[in-house]
Amino acid sequence: MTSGVRIGPFVTANNVFVAPMAGVTDRPFRALCRRFGAGHAVSEMAASNPRLWGTEKTQRRLDHAGEAAPRAVQIAGGDPAMLADAARYNVDRGAQIIDINMGCPAKKVCNVAAGSALLRDEALVARILEAVVGAVDVPVTLKTRTGWSRDSRNALAVARIAEQSGIALLTLHGRTRADLYEGEAEYDSIAAVKAAIRIPVVANGDIDSPEKAARVLAHTGADAVMIGRAAQGRPWLFREIAHFLATGRRLAPPSIGEVRAALIEHLHAHYAFYGELTGLRTARKHIGWYVRALPGGEPFRARMNTLESTQAQVAAVVDYLDSLGPADAPLPQASSQHPLQPLAA
Repeated sequence: MTSGVRIGPFVTANNVFVAPMAGVTDRPFRALCRRFGAGHAVSEMAASNPRLWGTEKTQRRLDHAGEAAPRAVQIAGGDPAMLADAARYNVDRGAQIIDINMGCPAKKVCNVAAGSALLRDEALVARILEAVVGAVDVPVTLKTRTGWSRDSRNALAVARIAEQSGIALLTLHGRTRADLYEGEAEYDSIAAVKAAIRIPVVANGDIDSPEKAARVLAHTGADAVMIGRAAQGRPWLFREIAHFLATGRRLAPPSIGEVRAALIEHLHAHYAFYGELTGLRTARKHIGWYVRALPGGEPFRARMNTLESTQAQVAAVVDYLDSLGPADAPLPQASSQHPLQPLAA
């Protein structure tokens, strides 16, 4: 196995992490990624505004029942005192690590001076980090980008502020806010940050294969990699990367039967978490991600989206996957060939 990374008193299971993604990395998805080898998982972004804490959406995002330790909760906002209160609120409810979002590029987040919008104000970054670190007795981590735009990359300055503020681990996405998810991530900034600070650094952005993970770690010197969009519909990617990093050899692809079992497990956990009606609707995107690189995946997804019950959804998935071949046959067509699609945060 690859070595874990220390975050305060915790050591992660390995150095292959699943990224927090709004609308994606809910508790069922995090549990599945962990089962397939993710060494660390962070919750979806939760608002720091206390008026939103009682909403069904926020309560669901803060539901960690039965989740493996350490339980990490990501918070977002632009007010130091409010973020400090949000950190305390979540620690009181079982969070063992608080992660601060300064990386989300979505307009609805940046328009309220949160996420990557904060990178325009380094003094505010410092006040936020110091307030949150001082508010709780659990480790605080930070996820950020290389800057607001390519003309104003300030990852080094922010990283030094983070280290001085007591941040326990820094995750850096190799794009600026202005890049959104366009173009290719760059890793020189991550390498420069890793060389400049002593706290653990996690490399994030466009890591979609075992070989790419190994190249990024070698280029940046980072302590871990974080996988986001490439894991959508491919939770086994974590074990593939961890195995490759440990041995230099690729694992065989999952069998059709294993993928079917994983997807059915995911769907039942998803329905139990969200309820029948919401679960039916929100499961569609996950199913679409699982099948997008498979033969006939797109026509199947279009038909599946018309189904009106969870039972019909499960039956359709079983029939489709059974049509691909025997259960012990490898999954056809490499899943890594699909394009990475942007997320709506």
